[in-house]
Amino acid sequence: MQATIYRSTGSWYTAKTTNGEIFQARIKGLLKRDGDITSTNPIAVGDIVEIVVEDGDANAKNAMITEIAERRNYIVRSSPHRKNQKHIVAANLDQAMLICTLKEPRTSNGFMDRFLVTAAAYHIPVTLVFNKKDIYKEKELDRFAELAAVYEDIGYTVCLVSATTGEGVDELSASMKNKTTLMSGHSGVGKSSLINRLLPGLDLRTTAVSGWSGKGLHTTTYAEMQDLPNGGKLIDTPGVREFGVIDIPKTELSHYFLEMQAYLNDCQFNNCLHINEPGCAVKAAVEAGEINMERYISYATILETIEEKSY
Repeated sequence: MQATIYRSTGSWYTAKTTNGEIFQARIKGLLKRDGDITSTNPIAVGDIVEIVVEDGDANAKNAMITEIAERRNYIVRSSPHRKNQKHIVAANLDQAMLICTLKEPRTSNGFMDRFLVTAAAYHIPVTLVFNKKDIYKEKELDRFAELAAVYEDIGYTVCLVSATTGEGVDELSASMKNKTTLMSGHSGVGKSSLINRLLPGLDLRTTAVSGWSGKGLHTTTYAEMQDLPNGGKLIDTPGVREFGVIDIPKTELSHYFLEMQAYLNDCQFNNCLHINEPGCAVKAAVEAGEINMERYISYATILETIEEKSY
């Protein structure tokens, strides 16, 4: 029987069948030991699986996962506990929304760019959603305009919303219709409040930003998928402090900075890293103002964090 994984809490998974039945499922032992599974979580929210209902109490709704269908795509980050291993955040996505804020707390460019690189590597379109418009003054609104101009020029969708007042939420909801959308962001950016607006009655727990650190406190503890009232699905993920890029070689990183793609074939060297090499078309584009300097600095910073290994 085919089902979709709606929630992952470690060893147990909530699986929903095509006819709407919900089962609590475990992984079959042999499946768990499959050598092809290299992530810390062999099954992720959004995975399509085959389940077999376990014998026993017919009302228990327990099942065994016997097979994982091939993923259309997925988004991955370095494991928060094992830096050299990957953790699959969610699978089979139509799009992702990164919730950002310009104050209380401020989302860094580096965090945004690491997320965008990872999504680009797996061909997942991203919308940058700047929340908390209701608390922004002229300084933050000017900064939003700058960032929107940079990222929209690259090809990303950028929007400004307020979970508190509801401004912009209807447009956000319309863009999610009949799509599976991953929603991610730092802790404290108001993601749970935004989801409560999109899904009235869900009543996700929200927590104020930590005053002493300016960083958000975790409210969501595991990934979970919800059915949207207008069709489509929303995957809520735990707030993350860092988003580590993994499984991308240094020589490929520039491919996932979308604005660099047009210049890559014009570099003097095929394996150009766009740092110190002569005849680099990317650096020339940065100097000419054709590639944003802040984005280039993000590229160089991420490049430094990638460990060389054989791919």
